Amino acid sequence: MRLMDALRRLPAPATAADLAGETGVSRRQLYRDIATLRAGGALIDGEAGVGYHLVEDGALPPQSFSQLEIEALVLAVGELAQTGDPALEQAGRSALARIIATLPDDQSRQAHHTALRSFRPAARPAMLGVDMGLLRQACWEERALDLRYRDRNGTVTEREVWPLGISYSERSLLVLVWCCLRQDWRHFHASGIEAATFNGRSFRPRRVGLLREYAAQKTKAAAG
Repeated sequence: MRLMDALRRLPAPATAADLAGETGVSRRQLYRDIATLRAGGALIDGEAGVGYHLVEDGALPPQSFSQLEIEALVLAVGELAQTGDPALEQAGRSALARIIATLPDDQSRQAHHTALRSFRPAARPAMLGVDMGLLRQACWEERALDLRYRDRNGTVTEREVWPLGISYSERSLLVLVWCCLRQDWRHFHASGIEAATFNGRSFRPRRVGLLREYAAQKTKAAAG
């Protein structure tokens, strides 16, 4: 039970060291417990040295949410309009519709008549020279891109990058990459990306490790 709780709470992928520390067991025992949970029906993705992610929790009934959880889901999907990314917003609405369709009648009614709603005007679509779907695919599949970028000063550079994540905010749409030219992390404004193409190279399985290093660096800088 402690291990399942840790898998639900910790940011994925959770390392064996983190899980062992949360549950108070040795790594050897942790690996045995992971195997036991998998045998019991929990779908846990990952492996030793990479980390673990709880994909499907066999201990929870399917599609059953509290009223506050339903409110949070509806509100979160409504806020996707602020990203200025129509495909992402539509994906959220589609996913929510499928969730609501499988809820018990009383929970379905709650979803259709929530008290919490987002009525802010939708964000104005950014003038992008790159397909956001391509950037998302590059992140998910850990595929390198050849990219042409124009910075705020108008300087244009071409470089190979490893896309790690996309950050949405009210004022900017940023892409976090590992820049092979500078051998360092960089944030690129999506509006400055003039072209991006797959170059056939893969950086798998570097993405998780690079994200951890980036987060650790930021934490250290904030603490200093």
